[in-house]
Amino acid sequence: MINLKNILCPVDHSDCSKEALKYAVSFAMKDNSKLYLLHVIDIRVFDESIDAMTPQIPDEDTLKLLKTKLLDCIPKEIRDDMNVEALVVQGIPFVEIISIAKENNIDMIVLGSHGRTGIAHMMLGSVSEKVVRKAPCPVLTVRKSDHKFTMP
Repeated sequence: MINLKNILCPVDHSDCSKEALKYAVSFAMKDNSKLYLLHVIDIRVFDESIDAMTPQIPDEDTLKLLKTKLLDCIPKEIRDDMNVEALVVQGIPFVEIISIAKENNIDMIVLGSHGRTGIAHMMLGSVSEKVVRKAPCPVLTVRKSDHKFTMP
């Protein structure tokens, strides 16, 4: 039987990542795992006013607020019974997800996938696809579905 000790769930606050978080919480509670919630601030932000790529460097208060927002994704009544750590980093999302997975000996990544195809996929790339190909551990990709699934 597989026992997951460390689970990583990247969260971009989209419906897809919220759906993935439900699975990550369920696995973490079942195996009494440590759950790492990760938000990556993409450094590839385009500022149209100066026609350049400009990294947005958040201050300490902003980082603290983002970590609190991550933790607030899990209802307090179950969060108190879990080992959860919120991480906020800057970089290229798939690179940072892989790096955090390696640094924290992650046993499984649970990742939302938008399921884009065609031009949207070509233009935006697929974070989940790159993570699946390069991750040092198994990756569960979760798409937003129409069925109702509630937090345990």
